Amino acid sequence: MQDFMKNVTVLNHPLINHKITHLCDVNTNTKEFREIVSELAMLMGYEAFRDLKTVDVEIQAPLSKFMSPVIEDKITIVPILRAGLGMVDGLTALFPNAKIGHIGLYRDKETLEPHEYYCKLPKDTTDGQVIVVDPALATGGSAAAAIGFIKERGFKRIKLLSLIAAPEGIERIATAHPDVKIYVAHYADAPLNEKGYILTAFGDAGDRIFGTK
Repeated sequence: MQDFMKNVTVLNHPLINHKITHLCDVNTNTKEFREIVSELAMLMGYEAFRDLKTVDVEIQAPLSKFMSPVIEDKITIVPILRAGLGMVDGLTALFPNAKIGHIGLYRDKETLEPHEYYCKLPKDTTDGQVIVVDPALATGGSAAAAIGFIKERGFKRIKLLSLIAAPEGIERIATAHPDVKIYVAHYADAPLNEKGYILTAFGDAGDRIFGTK
């Protein structure tokens, strides 16, 4: 295993693989694509939320009182605009009380470097768990920049969820942010095209989610 893969969890499951196949199919329409993205995010959230902090509380059950755990952690979900919005509903279905931040980036046409144009994050959850979501991790430039901007605002416990990830993107995140755990539904060990898209993936996720292709 390459060293840059040590913080990566690939969720290799028949149900996830089945949904990824339909997600990449050019015949999958906007409604179906949007629903599958949300479903995959929910399935991934189960694993990503595994280490949430809990506290035991006393509850009154029908037959007795006893101590049982409840989640104590603060959770912030941060989609990278715009495609990341498609993954939010799936995660909030698991954790309805999560707070939602937003971060928008654009790529300079000459330098190709990402620049922040919008960032709105809750101010009372910096000590909690942040889940950054973006459907595709291709070059990794946008995700690496977004994580950097989030760290600048005081957040430290950060995870990245992507439906499909290429080696280039994973390596970039691992190099720039070795403290960030990466969760992917599918590892696409395939080349990127001249526009930075993963050849064996679903194309532009934002266009397919919002029907703007």
